[in-house]
Amino acid sequence: MINIPRNKWPSALCSLPASEVRYLADVLSGELEVRDVALPHAGLGLLNMREGAFQESYFIGEIPVARAEVVIRDMAGNEVRGGALIVDDRVQLARAIAILDAVIAGKLPGWVNAMTLVQQGLEAHQQNETERKHLLAATRVDFSLLGQEDDEDEE
Repeated sequence: MINIPRNKWPSALCSLPASEVRYLADVLSGELEVRDVALPHAGLGLLNMREGAFQESYFIGEIPVARAEVVIRDMAGNEVRGGALIVDDRVQLARAIAILDAVIAGKLPGWVNAMTLVQQGLEAHQQNETERKHLLAATRVDFSLLGQEDDEDEE
């Protein structure tokens, strides 16, 4: 198993089909007691940017955000907290990610399967990033030749 930082788990899991993430969370939560700290909810968050010259902040728009926080208790009575805050509007996906977060963090039964899913998600995320970089490189335009044509017209 490679060591993936905990703050990367939600984004890796969001790179996978939601049905896979929810299925594993449902299977694992069947063996454990899952309690919501607060009801999972979705809403809009303001995206804040900082202007470069004067360092003044401004809002460029709204983004969908879903949040869930759970406490999981295993058969031995050990409790582990898990949470997820994702840029998405699917509340059930956020709750499933929170469950997997707690299972992996506490190394509860099924944590190896959950970490395998995180690794698959990380690979899918990296593949998407590679494809985006290739598309960006293919659409790059060189404007340096435009100035030379104007000089030739003047002669």
